[in-house]
Amino acid sequence: MRPVRSGLAAAFGLLVPAALGCSRAASAANLDIAGLSQYGMGSQANSQEQVTSITQLSDVQPTDWAYQALSNLIERYGCVAGYPNGTYKGKQAMTRYEAAALLNACLDRITEVTDELKRLMKEFEKELAVLKGRVDGLEAKVGQLEATQFSTTTKLKGLATFVVGANAFSGSAINTGANTVNRAPNSITGARRSPVALPNATTFNYDVQLTFDTSFTGKDLLRTNLRAGNFGDSVFGGEPHALGLSELEIAFEEDCGTGVDCGDVVAIDKLFYQLPLGSGLTATVGARVGQEDMLALWPSVYPADTILNVMTVNGAGAAYNKNLGAGAGLWWEKNGFSISANYVATNGDVGSPASGGLANRNAGGTGSVQIGYAGEQWGLAGIWSYVQPETEFVPGTTPFTHSAIDHNPNAKTNALGLSSYWQPLQSGWWPSVSAGWGINSTSYSVPQRRGSLSTSQSWMVGLQWTDVLQKGNDFGFAVAQPVFATALTGGVTPNDGNYVWEWWYKFQVTDNITVTPALIYLSRPLGENTPAGQSFSQFGGLVKTSFRF
Repeated sequence: MRPVRSGLAAAFGLLVPAALGCSRAASAANLDIAGLSQYGMGSQANSQEQVTSITQLSDVQPTDWAYQALSNLIERYGCVAGYPNGTYKGKQAMTRYEAAALLNACLDRITEVTDELKRLMKEFEKELAVLKGRVDGLEAKVGQLEATQFSTTTKLKGLATFVVGANAFSGSAINTGANTVNRAPNSITGARRSPVALPNATTFNYDVQLTFDTSFTGKDLLRTNLRAGNFGDSVFGGEPHALGLSELEIAFEEDCGTGVDCGDVVAIDKLFYQLPLGSGLTATVGARVGQEDMLALWPSVYPADTILNVMTVNGAGAAYNKNLGAGAGLWWEKNGFSISANYVATNGDVGSPASGGLANRNAGGTGSVQIGYAGEQWGLAGIWSYVQPETEFVPGTTPFTHSAIDHNPNAKTNALGLSSYWQPLQSGWWPSVSAGWGINSTSYSVPQRRGSLSTSQSWMVGLQWTDVLQKGNDFGFAVAQPVFATALTGGVTPNDGNYVWEWWYKFQVTDNITVTPALIYLSRPLGENTPAGQSFSQFGGLVKTSFRF
C-alpha cells in the first residue's frame, strides 16, 4: 500500500497548491479546451503524447523543485502526459478545470492499483489466513513468556555435563598386585614416601552449572553461578583421589574447608559485579570471582570443548592460575589494545590472620597485570602475576605446586607469561593455533633447605579445526609441559617435568547437545616424585556429554 499513499501525496503536492493558486478571475470562457485535450490526462491521453519517463519532457530539469514528485506520478502511475511538442510547461498557470482533470486521471490509476490489490488478496486468501494465524500464535506465546518470566532483569543459562571414563597406567614404578605406584623420597628432607593407590576404575560423574546474569542498567552485569558436581572421588577429579594433572576442567567439587569433598551439594561458584565506567574502563568486584573474569583479553581460542584443566591456562600455569576468591579488578580497552589489573584472595573470606584474610601472607592471593592486543584473527598478551601459597589452581608437578605454592607460607613467586593465538577467517584445512610460555621465579622470606624450588617453566600449544566432517563438529589436540622445576636452590639438579597430550572430537548432536570423546596421555604424571631409574605413565579415555539450556 505504500506506493498508493506516496502517489496521493505527490498528486496533492502538485495539484492542490496549483489549483488554489489559480486566479479566481479565470472563467470557462478563457479555458483552452483544445489544449486541455492535448494535455492528455491519463487514459484520455493521445498515444503520441503519453509520457513513460520524465526524460521525455525537455523542459523539466533535475534541479526543479517538483522533479521527484513529477517523476513518481509518471513512472509509478502513468497519469501525466506532455504537450505534443515534448514539453510539460510546468511554470504555466493552471486552471481549476485542468487541475481537476489531472487529479481525476491519477485517481483512476490509483483505483486500478486498488482493484489489483483486491484481486491478489482474494487469490492468496488462504495463505494470508495462515500467516495471520501464525502471527496471532506468536503474539500469544510472547504474552505467555512475559507473564511467566521469573525476572525482567535476569537471564538464566544452564549447563549439565556427564563424563564416563577411566585411566590405564604403565611403568616399572607400579606395584601390580597392590595396584599402587611408588614415589621417590622427598627431595628436600630425604624422607621416604608411601606408595599411592592408582585411580584406574571406570567412573560416571556429573557437573551442573546454573548462571544468572542480571543487568540493572543494560550495561552492567551481576553474575551468580551456582554449581554442583560429584567429581571429588573421580579418576578425573584431581588430588588426592586422582593425579592432579588429569583433572578435568569440568570437574567440580565443593570443599568443606578441611580438604574433604562435601558431597553432592549446590554451592556458589562465582558471584561478582561488573560496571563500565566510561572511556573504555570496566570495574569488577566480587565476593567470589576468578582471575579470568577480570581480564579484558583471554589470549587463546583453544579449545572449543574443554577437556583437561591444565590446557586452559595459556601455557603459563602460574601467571594464568585461575585463582578464585574475593577480589577486584579494573581493565581498559580501546581499538583492540587492553590493560588489565586485578587481585584475588583464595582465603579472603577467612577471619583469622593465621589462616587467611585480604592482602596478608596467608591470603592465598594473586595480583596480576596484563597488557594485550586482539585483532580480527590474532591476539597477543603478556602477563605478570605475584603468586602466594595456596593459590587456587597452579597445574604442575612437584616441587613447584606442592612445596612452593601449596604448603610453604614463606614462598612467593613472580610469574611471567606470554601467550598468543591465530585463527582462520573460515573453516578449512588450516587450524586455529594457540600457544603460550611461562617462566617463574620463587623466593622465600626465610632461609630454606637446599633443593627448594628456585625457577620453573611451562608451555603449551593447541590446534583446533572447525566444521570437521560435518558443520558444527570440531576436532583438536594439544601438548603441554605443565609447570616444572628447572632450577633448585643449592645447585641441586631437578628431576622434574612431563608431557601432557589430549585429543578430542566434538559431535554437535543438536543445537543444545554435544558429545565429545577424548583421549589423554601423561608421560610422567608424578614428575620429581617418580623414583629414580623407574618409569610411570598414564593413558586415559572418556566421553563427555554436554546439555545447554
